[in-house]
Amino acid sequence: MAAAMMSGVAIAQTVKIDGSSTVYPVTEAVAEEFQKSKKGTMKVTVGISGTGGGLKKFCRGEIDIANASRPILKSEIADCQKAGINYYELPIAFDALTVVINPKNNFIKSLTVADLKRMWEPSAQGKVSTWDQVNAAFPKQPIKLFGAGADSGTFDYFTEAIVGKAKSSRGDYTASEDDNVLVQGVQRDIAALGYFGYAYYAENKDKLKAVPIVAKEGGPAVEPSEKSVLDGSYQPLSRPIFIYVHEKGYKRPEVREFVEYYLKNGAKLAKEVKYVPLPASAYVLNAEHLKKGRLGSVFGGVPEVGITIEELMRREAK
Repeated sequence: MAAAMMSGVAIAQTVKIDGSSTVYPVTEAVAEEFQKSKKGTMKVTVGISGTGGGLKKFCRGEIDIANASRPILKSEIADCQKAGINYYELPIAFDALTVVINPKNNFIKSLTVADLKRMWEPSAQGKVSTWDQVNAAFPKQPIKLFGAGADSGTFDYFTEAIVGKAKSSRGDYTASEDDNVLVQGVQRDIAALGYFGYAYYAENKDKLKAVPIVAKEGGPAVEPSEKSVLDGSYQPLSRPIFIYVHEKGYKRPEVREFVEYYLKNGAKLAKEVKYVPLPASAYVLNAEHLKKGRLGSVFGGVPEVGITIEELMRREAK
């Protein structure tokens, strides 16, 4: 497609994307490859304002696509409805939300969900400040916590999965929507613990240590990996990640071409950035939903924890 002309100068058609820092590595990789294939006739901008921040912009009609590390919530659905914005929900991969510690930490071999709750629940603020308060077998060393900011879908998912209620968390920790800030924080402090999407851990394996998670007391400690996501054993921190596409925006050729390119190349690029691709049939299904104009979310605006790839595929096929 020829670029638009203004005063004799070619202006690239722009696709605007914002949202989740977890989804960012996949979408950014797709955007880079897509722009190369279009030889400068199209431009794709990808921001990181967190899932909540991206969906706010999306429901105001400011962007074409929202990256999301959780499904759209009821309040966001209502905001989109008020603004007359319809959307396609397209799952694009699975993430193993990863709890990390400093590699010099030699006393944590695994953590239970109960340990993590003890550390992160609101009542821990100002009270649980040393490792022995989490587990009597741990040393009396100060805890330094690093986690997602309040606009992050990772924050919503982690608090729902670990504390039992989305956005319910102690506030006295270093928070950021930029996962690289969290990586650097844990890397610098031997007493630190943080959490973020698997891609950021995979990129920094030499600087961080992933913590195996015990879902239920007495159960196995499971490390985050492609295998543990595929077999459903990495719980409760395995989750689908999404892009939301503006219905009217999708009618623009540049947005449609980008989304089509995403569905054709997303599995390969998701794997490259260390997320778990969905089965090939999932991307075909996404394309069918776009062709048929199937709008809305299969999650009903409710945050869910522990959904497997099989369950996601069942819902999408309905």
